[in-house]
Amino acid sequence: MKKGILIVMSILMSVVLFAACGNKVQTSKSEDSKATSAANNNKKAILVVSFGTSYADTRKVTLDAVEKNIAETFKDYEVKKAYTSSIIRKKLKERDGISVDSPEEALNKLKQEGFGEVIVQPLHIIPGIEYDEIKEMVEKFEKDKAFGKLVLGRPILYRTSDYKAAIDGLKGQLPKMNQQQAVVLMGHGTSHPANSSYALFDYMLKEEGLKNVYVGTVEGTPELDNVIRRLKEDNIKEVTLMPFMVVAGDHANNDMAGDEDDSWKILLKKEGFKVNTYLHGLGENKKIQSIYVQHVKDCIDGNPLMEEKE
Repeated sequence: MKKGILIVMSILMSVVLFAACGNKVQTSKSEDSKATSAANNNKKAILVVSFGTSYADTRKVTLDAVEKNIAETFKDYEVKKAYTSSIIRKKLKERDGISVDSPEEALNKLKQEGFGEVIVQPLHIIPGIEYDEIKEMVEKFEKDKAFGKLVLGRPILYRTSDYKAAIDGLKGQLPKMNQQQAVVLMGHGTSHPANSSYALFDYMLKEEGLKNVYVGTVEGTPELDNVIRRLKEDNIKEVTLMPFMVVAGDHANNDMAGDEDDSWKILLKKEGFKVNTYLHGLGENKKIQSIYVQHVKDCIDGNPLMEEKE
C-alpha cells in the first residue's frame, strides 16, 4: 500500500515539474517574442516613390541618384523604392528582369519585416492624381496601425517656399541668355486641379526675375500654343527646351525633342524659332535632389507639410 502511494506521489511530482518547465519555456518564448518585437519597432525605413522609368541611363542619374543621396544623408534608415506605374514595372520585369514593388507592395513588405517607422517620400513634381493615390494608401495603412510612425512627404511644388527652392535649383542649369533667347520648360500636365501649379510656377519665375523662362505642359495647360504666342509677343528668336520632370524619359525624348512632326522641337522650328534641347531630368540636379532630402528631414522632424505652427 505504501509503495503504491509512493508511486502515485512520484507521478504527480513529475507532472508538476513538467508543467513548471513548460510554463518556463512558454514564458521564455513570450519574452523572446517581445524582445524581437521591440527590436523590430526600432527599424526605420524611407520609401522613395516615383512614377518610374524604363530608360536605364536616366534612371541611374536621376531616381537612383536621389535615392542614394537620401540614403547617405539618413544612415539610420533603410532606403527602399517603389514605382507607381504598373506599365513601367511590368516592362522592367519582362525586359530587364528587374523587380520593383508598387507602393502598396513595398509598405506591406515593410510591415511584414517589422519596421516601426516609415517615411514615404514621393519624387513627384506636383500634388496631383498620383500623389493623392499615395496619400490615400498611406492613410489606409495609418488606419490599420501598421506602423508606429508613418509619414508622407510632399512633392517638389507644395508650399510657396518650395516654389522658391525649385527656382533656385533651376537657375544652375539655365544657359546664359540675351533678350531674344528663352528656355521653355516642358511639364507633364494633368486634369487634376493641381495643374495650376505649373501656371503658378511660371508666374513665380517672372517674379524671381527669370522673365525669359516659360512653362508649358504636354497634357494640361499652358499648352505649347499658349507658349508660342507668348514667345512671339516677347520677340524671342531662339529657344532651349528643357524637361520639367524628374527623369528625361519618353516625354522628353519623344514629345519634346523627337523628330516626329508633332514634337515640340519640330513645331517650334516650323514657327521659325531656332531650337536647342537639354535632355537632363531634374533628378540630375544636385539642388533639386537636396529639396527631396529636406522634405524627408521635415517628415522626420514632425512637420512634413511645412504647416505654420502656432
